Formats: sequence, structure tokens, C-alpha cells
Amino acid sequence: MSNITTLGNVSEKVENLSNDCHDQLVPIDDIRFNDLQSLSIRDQEHTLRPIAQRALAYRMGIPFQYLRKCPPELQSRQMNYWFEKEKNDELFLRFDGEEVRAVFTPRYKPVDNMEILSRLFSLGYNTETRVQCHLDTDFMLINIPDGAKSFKVKDDQLTPGISISNSEVGLASLSISAFFLRLVCTNGLIAKTQVSASYRHVSRGILEEFPSTMKKVSLELEQQQVRFRISMESEVDDPFATIEKFNSQFQLGKEEKEAVAWALSLEYGDTMFQIVNTYTRAAQFQGLSAENSFRLQKVAGNILNMIG
Repeated sequence: MSNITTLGNVSEKVENLSNDCHDQLVPIDDIRFNDLQSLSIRDQEHTLRPIAQRALAYRMGIPFQYLRKCPPELQSRQMNYWFEKEKNDELFLRFDGEEVRAVFTPRYKPVDNMEILSRLFSLGYNTETRVQCHLDTDFMLINIPDGAKSFKVKDDQLTPGISISNSEVGLASLSISAFFLRLVCTNGLIAKTQVSASYRHVSRGILEEFPSTMKKVSLELEQQQVRFRISMESEVDDPFATIEKFNSQFQLGKEEKEAVAWALSLEYGDTMFQIVNTYTRAAQFQGLSAENSFRLQKVAGNILNMIG
């Protein structure tokens, strides 16, 4: 699910994705690995999703790329051997049906997407509120524009707003940031900024701070307008070399680089404003995951914050 929709539609989608989800604290002694793809809890087999596989390999200190190349019987032996070194007496497992979607220590305090939406509704947003959303089973990104605060940079109209991102499976912390929607493009482009607050999922306090953080980010939006204007005046000698430099600096993956290459052909120009917009447009590349779209928007904001 992506692009412009309503908060009500997002809520419905999140609820559907959550229907079969549940959590469980599982004693270490009850877990045994069949291979990298599955484990058994008291003789009941459960499939491990890729994110859970990577998390477990990391906990055991086994390189994931090596482990996935091993035959199943060797995967089982190594994982069960190193799992005996686990320091916790139990682990916090997140399930979707019979599949294990994520693995954490007992300290982890989940902040679920539905809780975030409930908090938004309590702050006065409603089911008809227009938002830009990127959502899948692993990541949620919601951008809420504020049309009353739109402004122009030359002929480009920008609408500021609030961006909220969250991962129920540990891909990223809950984050509340400023964003800017570029209205010249019908698909809704975001210039992500670093005016943000991020919270690890080890405390429920984030939900109590949610209203004050939203207000703080909203007040700081105006400070970013200056950077947009400066970016229009900042010339770039070689856009291709500049893009390659930023791709390397922010360690973009293969799919993200392909998205940037596609976007550069549409946003090509000799100013930093067009470099920033290349990354925001790249976030709209077809087939990208919600997490990758978020990363590209965040790169755009990091670049914007380098200006001025």
C-alpha cells in the first residue's frame, strides 16, 4: 500500500495485517532449530521469516550469508549449538499466524502500528484525513501534510507536514519527523528532514510523549524552508558524480541505486534542489519496499540539512 490515501484506509489495512499477529515469551529450553527456515517450540514447528532469520543469526554471532549457504543439517547443528550460549532464559517472539516474524529479548516493549493510529485519532485526526502512506508487513510510513502552511520556492509549491515511521519487527525505531510534500508532482514527493525524534522500542514512554513530540516537530518545520531556498541557489558542477558520492556516503543498496538512477532522468538539473528531489522521487520507484522508500526520503533530508 502506498501513496495518497486516507487515514481510515490506512487503519483498515493495518487492522487486516494484524488479524493473525500475536506475541509470546518463549523459554529458551523449549526452542530447537530444524534449519535456518524453521524452528520448533515444544515440538510444534514454526516458519521463520527472513527478518527473524537474520536476527537469530546476529544473536548467535553466525554470519547470515554463510549460514544460508550451509545445508539444512549443518544449519541446524550450528544454530542449536550456538543457541545454547544465549544469555536470556526466554525470548520475545512476534508471530503472524504460525510464522515467526521477529525475535527480541524480553526487554523489548512493542509499539504496534495500530497503537500509533489510535494516538493520531486521539489528537484530532480522523478517518478522512489525507495522508501519504507506504505500508507493508515490516514497515509503516505515514506522512500527514498541512495544506494551510504551503509555500513556494520559485515556481515549486511545497506543503510541510509530519512524518511518522515505525517497524513492528525491528527494522527501525518509532520516529516522528518533519517532511515536505512537493505538489508539482501528482505522486507526492517528500523531502525528509532530520528534525525528528526517534525512540527505541524498550519503553512505553514514547506513547506518552507522542503529542509533545508532534508539536515540537511542527514548530520546527519553518526552519527548513530556508534550506530549500538556498538549495535552489546552490549549483552542482557534475550531477552524476554528486549522486554517486551520496549513494556511496549513505550506503544505498542495489534496488535503491536503481531507483535513484530512474529518478535522476526525471529530476536532472544543476542545483542541490534537484539533487534532493532526485532522492524524493526515487522513493516512489515501483516495487520498492516501505523501508526502502523511507530510507530514500531520509537521505533526501540528510542532504537538505547539509545545505546552508
